[in-house]
Amino acid sequence: MTRFWTRQGIVPNLRWGFVALTLFMIGDGIESGFLSPYLAEHGFGSGRTSLLWGVYGFVVAVAAWLSGALAEALGPRRVMLAGFAIWVVFEVVFLIALARADFAFMLVSFGIRGLGYPLFSYGFLVWVAMDTPESVMGKAVGWYWFFFVLGLGVISSYYAGAVIPLIGEFATLASSLVFIGIGGIMLAFLVKARERKPAGLAKSMRSILGAFTIVAERPKVGIGGIVRVINTLGFYAFVVFLSTFMVQDVGLSTPQWQTVWGTLTLTNILANIMFGYVADRIGRVRTVAWFGGFLCAISVPAFYYVPELFGPNFWAILVVGVVYGAALSGFVPLSAIMPSLAPHRVGSAIAVLNLGAGVSQFLGPVVAGLVSPLGVEGTLWTIAGIYFVGIALTYALRDRGATVGEVSTVDHLAERTA
Repeated sequence: MTRFWTRQGIVPNLRWGFVALTLFMIGDGIESGFLSPYLAEHGFGSGRTSLLWGVYGFVVAVAAWLSGALAEALGPRRVMLAGFAIWVVFEVVFLIALARADFAFMLVSFGIRGLGYPLFSYGFLVWVAMDTPESVMGKAVGWYWFFFVLGLGVISSYYAGAVIPLIGEFATLASSLVFIGIGGIMLAFLVKARERKPAGLAKSMRSILGAFTIVAERPKVGIGGIVRVINTLGFYAFVVFLSTFMVQDVGLSTPQWQTVWGTLTLTNILANIMFGYVADRIGRVRTVAWFGGFLCAISVPAFYYVPELFGPNFWAILVVGVVYGAALSGFVPLSAIMPSLAPHRVGSAIAVLNLGAGVSQFLGPVVAGLVSPLGVEGTLWTIAGIYFVGIALTYALRDRGATVGEVSTVDHLAERTA
């Protein structure tokens, strides 16, 4: 059995690390589907909710950008344990501030807590890269993202939907500490893989700064980073207002919406694999533009018009969630496109891709807050318009010399680092 898992990319000494990652991401994702309507019910308007998520997203973006360098400089275990400690301490502070309705302390504590999950999760990604044999690295990274999303979006949503009717929203928020705590304890006592000698901090920081210079050298890499921002911008914008809309205006129950949200992310996991094969058949740019950008653009307004037509019909709204979740996966080939734009500096190109993911988590709530005066319908059409812009930007990434079925060494490296 040990040999089997090693061939799949999960080396024995890191096996419990994948479990710890899943538990940690469950704890981190519990709040995503219901915190905004919970805040609205307790007198916090959409502006303050958007500000809360915006500050959190900004901190997450910075932490995601720095976590790799810190893990190389200080060692993954130290960085992960630091992320664990930050998350626990400032979640407790946030819960106390929430109970007292003290928005200033909520804003500060929720923002600082945003340092926690990138340090923990991306620190483990560096650890996987360090200790996994090169021959199975692609599989290892694939398993990493599978467990990451499984915890953050799928199990956490179904769990919240199941327990909120039993113990209420606040206690459900507090229960996240149980998952985080178990994940941190497992990391401390069960993950014993050998760490390599850390790189110098100065060298690691130079590698990070290299992502900025590659954008000047190869502007298409910068365009690809913008497309990555657009990829999940709508998803993170939804956290601010869509839950409130579905529960308070449409009339879904909180458990029903949690089920929709969980199914959306489950679909996303499964479609990630499918669109990898599709891209090899019809072309990577074409897949991103149409299965990603176009399908997102038409499914986003459906979150408003389907309830308008059918009312609080759980199954109809679930279908919209499934389509949008699959559409998000249409952007997966970006992980192969980006390194091909700078084959001599693959690492810097991937860094821009990761930065785009972090910026997306920051800008999603910001965009939702800025256009909130337009109402839900106007906000959804604004997001749809951004996806249409993404289609045009995606076609700017074309390499006219490549054929649809061509699989280069650079593409192989991209798939291994995706």
